[in-house]
Amino acid sequence: MKDPRQIIKRPLVTEKSSDAREIDWYVFSVDKRSNKIEIKDAIEKIFGVKVGKVRTLITAGKKVKRMGRIAGRRSSIKKAYVKLKEGTIEFYEGV
Repeated sequence: MKDPRQIIKRPLVTEKSSDAREIDWYVFSVDKRSNKIEIKDAIEKIFGVKVGKVRTLITAGKKVKRMGRIAGRRSSIKKAYVKLKEGTIEFYEGV
């Protein structure tokens, strides 16, 4: 089994994720190869909460322009929206 900290990369703190947090959804950046079951187990082990639902999506990387020319591409990101059954994630308090 993978280490939970390799599956969950970081929490995403954006305006959209702050709105989602008000209705009890937490957003994390996760490893692209992980599935919903691995994400659920990792969240439960790291934060000590019970997870109800996990939804995932992959955002495509965007083209990056520099000096009017296309210089490269940002990498794509896999996001996980996590809804908890019980408990709260204290990491987000005061953000």
